[in-house]
Parts: sequence; structure tokens; C-alpha cells
Amino acid sequence: MKKVLLATLLLSGVMGIAQERMHRQAMEDLSAEQIATLHTKKMTLALDLNEEQQAQVQTIHLENARLKKVRMEERKAKRENEEADKPTPEERYAMQTERLDHMIAQKAKMKDILSEEQYARWEKLQLHKAKQHRGKGKGGPHGKHGDRRR
Repeated sequence: MKKVLLATLLLSGVMGIAQERMHRQAMEDLSAEQIATLHTKKMTLALDLNEEQQAQVQTIHLENARLKKVRMEERKAKRENEEADKPTPEERYAMQTERLDHMIAQKAKMKDILSEEQYARWEKLQLHKAKQHRGKGKGGPHGKHGDRRR
């Protein structure tokens, strides 16, 4: 019985990883415009955006998708040129600072576009996404160092 349970758990884990990789690959195959459109449509459904808001959010998502594609290509080029050394602490700090500055700017843009109610729902969605993403790091189901807050 234990062997069957263990095999089932192992198989479901492998299938989950395969599905995640397929989803990631499918997103990589899409253009920046397609990704932006999908993100905008999902946000429209979640927040009930009007036409003007959709256009403004589409612009933001397109900008983000293009930036993400550029960064992905840079990482790929580094890997192919075998320059994929771990970043120095200063480089890591600079990357995190840049990422956080970008997030702050995105938040300010969304606050200008969305109504107060929509903005509150958007923030809840962002928090939920962050919690989901936190569990996908290295080292098992609770991220790199485990979720010690439970």
C-alpha cells in the first residue's frame, strides 16, 4: 500500500512539473503583443475594466512583455556564451533594486488607471500571485528556505 501511495505521489509531482514547463514554453512562443493581450483580458475579467482602462493597461502589459522578452534573450545569450557565473552581491543588489523600482512604478501607474475598488482588488490579486509564486522556488513546496511563518 505504501509503495502504491509513494508511486502515485511521485507520478503526480512529475506531471505537475511537466505541465508547468509546457505552460512556460507556450508563453515563450507567444509574441509580446499576444502576451500583453492575454494579461489585459484576464485583468479585464477580474476587475471589470472599461474600454479606456483596457487600452491603458494594454500599454503597460505590452511594455512589460517586451522588457521580459529582452531580459530572457539576454539570459539565454549569457548561458550560450558560458558567462552564466553567479552575480556578485553588488550585481544582485542592483538587479533587485531595479526590479523593485519597476514594481513601484507599475503600482503607481495602476493606481492612476484603476478606481479605488478596482485597485483594492488588484492589490489582493497581486498578493495572491506573490504567495503562489513564493512556493515555486528551490527546495520543495515552501520555497528556498521553507515557509517559517506557518
